[in-house]
Amino acid sequence: MTDHAHAGSARDEPAPVPRVGISAVLKELGQDHPGITASKLRFLEDQGLVHPARTASGYRKFSRADIARIRRVLELQRDRYLPLKVIRDRLDAEEREPVPGAADHDDERRPAPGEDAAPVTAPLPVVPPARAYSLRELAARTGAGVPLVRELVSYGLIREQGGAFDDHALEITRAALALTAHGLEPRHLRPFKAAADRELGLVEQAVAPLASRRDPASRARAAERAQEISGLCLTIHTSLVRSEIAALQERAGLEG
Repeated sequence: MTDHAHAGSARDEPAPVPRVGISAVLKELGQDHPGITASKLRFLEDQGLVHPARTASGYRKFSRADIARIRRVLELQRDRYLPLKVIRDRLDAEEREPVPGAADHDDERRPAPGEDAAPVTAPLPVVPPARAYSLRELAARTGAGVPLVRELVSYGLIREQGGAFDDHALEITRAALALTAHGLEPRHLRPFKAAADRELGLVEQAVAPLASRRDPASRARAAERAQEISGLCLTIHTSLVRSEIAALQERAGLEG
């Protein structure tokens, strides 16, 4: 094979994707999100919101797309207080449906070989506004029926704000409807509300020093920290329940 052929083959190979470590990600995102930490990035990875590459030694390496996705997650948490599952579903849906016109600007955003990648400054895809549902819309969308929705409201499991219900109410109603098939009615679910209130008290206590400050940066850090702490509380709660279920199944197997 000639030197010319070798050169042509090298030019045809895709350039490696520039990636950076956690410290560089924290430095870039910290300007707009002062509360971002390495543990927060690891938590977002555990929740399936970002998938950094790994080196042979196990170190995380983040691409420009990873950093842009993390920025979106932080903004949606801070500005809309959306649960991580809703954020993950929205971002995954956007990736499956490319934004019109985005391909036309790929060459402008892609760094030339040997050139440092520029910070992500291009406008990110617009997230559809959070949905609001009337009582009848919520009942129809979930298939729960108006009586069940009213019962969930009466037990404080979902809340009507400004005459409408949000995506949280939608998820709760769907789950509550599924539980009725197992003989669990809304009145049986009141312990969940009590547990949620207790966990909220822990979150409020933890972020109170930051939340009490008047400067926007402290309030932003308080919002981000509240999301992180609540996620960790949910992890503990879920793991405790799963552990007890596993023990129950083991005992049932031994008795059988």
